[in-house]
Amino acid sequence: SLALCTFKITWLSFIQWHLAMYLLTYFCNDYAYYYTLCIIFHLMYAFIYLFYVFFFHSVNLRDFRMAQIMIFAIEEINRSEGLLPNVSVGYQIYDNCGSRLFSMNSTMALMNGQEFAAEDRCNGQSLIHAIIGESESSATVILSRTTGSFKIPVVRSNNTKYYPSFFRTIASDYHQSRALAYMVKHFGWSWVGAVNTDNDYGNYGMNIFLNTAQEEGICVEYSVKFYRTETEKLKKVVDIIKQGTAKVIVAFLTSFEMNNLLEQLSVQNITGLQMIGVEAWITAKSLITSKSFRFLGGSLGFAVRKINIEGFSDYVIKEFWDTAFPCSQTERNSSQYALNCSGYQDLLPLKNYNEDVPEQRYASNVYKAVYAVAHSVHSLLNCREQKGCEKGLTIQPQKKENNTGGAVAQYEIVNWQQDSDGSIQFNPVGYYDASLPPDQRFVLNTENIIWVGGQLGVNGSYLFCFNWCMEKTTLQ
Repeated sequence: SLALCTFKITWLSFIQWHLAMYLLTYFCNDYAYYYTLCIIFHLMYAFIYLFYVFFFHSVNLRDFRMAQIMIFAIEEINRSEGLLPNVSVGYQIYDNCGSRLFSMNSTMALMNGQEFAAEDRCNGQSLIHAIIGESESSATVILSRTTGSFKIPVVRSNNTKYYPSFFRTIASDYHQSRALAYMVKHFGWSWVGAVNTDNDYGNYGMNIFLNTAQEEGICVEYSVKFYRTETEKLKKVVDIIKQGTAKVIVAFLTSFEMNNLLEQLSVQNITGLQMIGVEAWITAKSLITSKSFRFLGGSLGFAVRKINIEGFSDYVIKEFWDTAFPCSQTERNSSQYALNCSGYQDLLPLKNYNEDVPEQRYASNVYKAVYAVAHSVHSLLNCREQKGCEKGLTIQPQKKENNTGGAVAQYEIVNWQQDSDGSIQFNPVGYYDASLPPDQRFVLNTENIIWVGGQLGVNGSYLFCFNWCMEKTTLQ
């Protein structure tokens, strides 16, 4: 196999419950005379497990799309006559379930194979020659610390200095972090609050933002952080936000933590905050609920630019219909076809409907990553058109010549707006392009912006500007 993609499934963590109930049931096996108590333990364990699986183990559609586009790209490469002409690319896909523990488990399974036993020995040659990393950079860092010793290339990372076998197809968060400060300065907001996810992604991004904000003369009232499992710490963060005077909040959070913060803002009914967001949550449809616009309406933030990948929408639709409705495929036996499809007559006219395959902001990075691996292997195997690739070659670790390891930072600036029918839209109101000269990088159409509270086209600076700084920023 030449590629791997790990993607997460959104669920509430039940590892603690799982472990506790497992220990209790283990106790029951050794002390069977507590029969009634043990039956209760078993029933509790079963109930909790089923509750989490059926109610919280729901698919994160954005990450699922990444897995789909990886398969799409590999199948496209395998059909190609010019790229890896006589070589078939294989893949393995692992689900990390949004857990660092599962990430490590997936990494070890990747390195050794699922059937690797304690008494077995490594043969020194992994079947995997490259890894398409996870959608969260922090989880990919964990993965890289294990695979780095084996010099297996990982495509996704945020830090090519400390992880030289890494290569990014998404821009470094360095540019996004600085752009956040430029946006704040553009509107004259000299007094802001800041909150970030307490992991590599959030800490790195917030550190760059705070340094840039200081350079630009922006005062930060407080800078606080929390991780998705830290409930008490989150409550303290919300208390600081509630007690603070800053009405602009720079939120360098993943969609997980943003969802947690949103829940607490809703519980405590904290409104009137102008949220400034990052690509990890600003276009996350998982945050759209019947109440979320009351707290996130008017949010501004940076989103990865949309890129259309030719043929992908048709591929996704075909895969769905072929799987969910086998009768939609052409059947040799027309009478059997009519029988199988009789219950789906009202649905069949929608077979070519593809509006549910929306903007591909992130999937294009997976697509580019797969092709980057394919072109690298094509070169290593000395592939020639019409002659094919050399056989029997052993691929050795290679030193990467391009040490920048990243893509050009180009972002769309989007605004949370509500249509007349109540639906929430992420409407573009500008862009940021780090490849352009400094005076052309940042463009905003302020007249199209909906601000917190529903105001249209008004520069929000008068709402949030203070002309003084406290001597010390609150850090948590």
